Amino acid sequence: MPEIQKTTALGEMTQRFIEFVMMQAQQAAMFLGRIPNPQTGKPEVNLEIARMFIDQLEMIHEKTRGNLTGEESEILTRVLSDLQLTFVQAAGGAGAPSAPLVPDAVEESAPADSPAPVPAAAPEHPSVPAPEAESRKKFTKSYGN
Repeated sequence: MPEIQKTTALGEMTQRFIEFVMMQAQQAAMFLGRIPNPQTGKPEVNLEIARMFIDQLEMIHEKTRGNLTGEESEILTRVLSDLQLTFVQAAGGAGAPSAPLVPDAVEESAPADSPAPVPAAAPEHPSVPAPEAESRKKFTKSYGN
């Protein structure tokens, strides 16, 4: 009997974790203009707040590495990738992605003709490394010679 209770508890924890990730993703999507603000009914873009939610999900991803079920890890990775892509597009003014941000979690996306203006000089997301920066990372140790 204790094995059944343990399995049920793990299933409930998985479901809660996924719900947590989806709530964070919906908040980020709202501030990326992909989901209308429930108070105003209009999409709004606030890249600083969106970045905060994306950074929180990245922190969860890093801190839970190796401790998640396959389903939890897959959902977190997929949601984080989708949000990062949407952030880069919003920051660069490349327009909204054609596919929904979070499938099955977001019923409607913002209408294409009503997104809020995005500042053209918005900074790029710090967790998306530039390819040339990755290749230049060299670690050396100096002993004062």
